[in-house]
Amino acid sequence: MKIQKIVKKFIIKGIINGIVIKSDIPINFLSSIDVKTGVIKDPSSNIFQKSIINVVLVFPHAIGSSVGAYSIYSLKSNNTFPRAMLCKNADLVVASGCALANIPLATIYDNKYDELQTGDKLL
Repeated sequence: MKIQKIVKKFIIKGIINGIVIKSDIPINFLSSIDVKTGVIKDPSSNIFQKSIINVVLVFPHAIGSSVGAYSIYSLKSNNTFPRAMLCKNADLVVASGCALANIPLATIYDNKYDELQTGDKLL
């Protein structure tokens, strides 16, 4: 799928391509991801025990405290970060974390979010 067809707005510019891993539930970056391994540790997530390293992480929005931004930065520092993030609603936690870590971030249209599936390839 071409990225130009699904992006509503770029928040942090950069190249967004690669294999999608999609969370059906909001992500708490402070408690849902092991920043040292890049593995989802929230057992209620459909991507539980999956790695987010070098993929396009797709999720509806973030939840939790502002400390989540530093967790995103920690992912980058530990080299366990996704190559890009796509979400329906980018809040201050995700935007500031991606800005600190220089991870491309964009919002996508609701209907395109619904169409994307884990394993899809974005070009």
